[in-house]
Amino acid sequence: MTITDLISADLVDLTLDAPDRRTAVRSLAERLVRAGRVTDIELFLTNIEAREAQMATGLEGGIGIPHCRSAAVTAPTLAFGRSPAGVDFGAPDGPAKLIFLIAAPEGGGAEHMTVLAALARRLVRTEFKQTLLDASDAAAVADYVRQEVS
Repeated sequence: MTITDLISADLVDLTLDAPDRRTAVRSLAERLVRAGRVTDIELFLTNIEAREAQMATGLEGGIGIPHCRSAAVTAPTLAFGRSPAGVDFGAPDGPAKLIFLIAAPEGGGAEHMTVLAALARRLVRTEFKQTLLDASDAAAVADYVRQEVS
């Protein structure tokens, strides 16, 4: 996996309008399909749901990180959505405004765990979250996330 391929402007949604977790995940997953990163959206969504059933993927501080390994994923990928209204991912302190969808190929080994760990280290930093909350350009967000999660 090269970090430069992980996220691109077309995988960023700065105005994610979703009333619930499933809608938010589907919206971001559709971006993965359009980018050629997911071949079967229904299989991918089933895999995400199975992972969510194990444990909620909401983190304190307004963060959601739905993720899974799936045979439908062609390359390790990160999609990002910013939800002005927030989406419930099961965090104890309320809805997520920053949502990172991590997609890893089924045989991808620990790649998505590496991304998760790098993200987790950044998400405790107020500056990182604030930059994402304030961003107005999808390409700039993709560049920023690539620089930070490497």
